[in-house]
Amino acid sequence: MAKYIAQIIVLGGQIIGKAFTRALKQEIAASQEAAKRAGGGQQGQNRAAANLRTGMTLEEAQQILNITKLDPEEVQKNYKHLFEVNEKSKGGSFYLQSKVFRAKERIEQEMKEAKPPEGEKTDTGTRREQPTQ
Repeated sequence: MAKYIAQIIVLGGQIIGKAFTRALKQEIAASQEAAKRAGGGQQGQNRAAANLRTGMTLEEAQQILNITKLDPEEVQKNYKHLFEVNEKSKGGSFYLQSKVFRAKERIEQEMKEAKPPEGEKTDTGTRREQPTQ
């Protein structure tokens, strides 16, 4: 009887060890792929920091809001629709509503970083003026 229990414990440990090893390999591969997509260098560091702050990647945020390009109007339209559909008072899910909000937040952050700062040269070579107050 004790022999069978010991065999079950050893077999269970082997199965868990193999599953853990496989999961670790998948995570390393996913991390390397994400680093390649982020562009590496300073841009990659900025993206990684943004991912940590919002808790999601840009790709995940685009999937949640069902957009393919970073168009502010499309982002706002899809955000508004999904946020209202998931309103708790209408029987929606607060969890999904918060995911929609975080997705919009992540995309806005990416658009803000992609836009040239005020007073710097744009790609046409002209200077953007800072708004006067």
